Amino acid sequence: MPTSLPATILFDGVCNLCNGFVQFVIHRDPAVRFHFAALQSELGQKILKDHGLDTHEFQTVLLLENGKLYKQSTAALRIARRLKGGWSWAYGFMVVPGFIRDAVYDFVSKNRYRWFGQQESCMMPTPALKARFLS
Repeated sequence: MPTSLPATILFDGVCNLCNGFVQFVIHRDPAVRFHFAALQSELGQKILKDHGLDTHEFQTVLLLENGKLYKQSTAALRIARRLKGGWSWAYGFMVVPGFIRDAVYDFVSKNRYRWFGQQESCMMPTPALKARFLS
């Protein structure tokens, strides 16, 4: 794995909610701070293995930033902190204890396929966005 990866959001590539989140970030990240990789991709699988995480069951969005891996609500809030449109205020929820934030996150994560559905395969980025998706 390259040591100088840009801030990378790893997401479940077949999850409709996760794909919607990626689109949400793309539209609010004009500075192109974030790049993306599906957890199912070769890079996603390598990062999971390197950090001792499950390579088959995807329960969380991950943020790899400056060599450190963040997950669950911490990853989501660290991402929100860098988005335009007033989303940085959401980082204030970091004052809520992690076990509470992550319990809410886990509840949504466990129900995301039922509520939002899933795709047969990972989304394919448009040619204009392809450079932001790592494999």
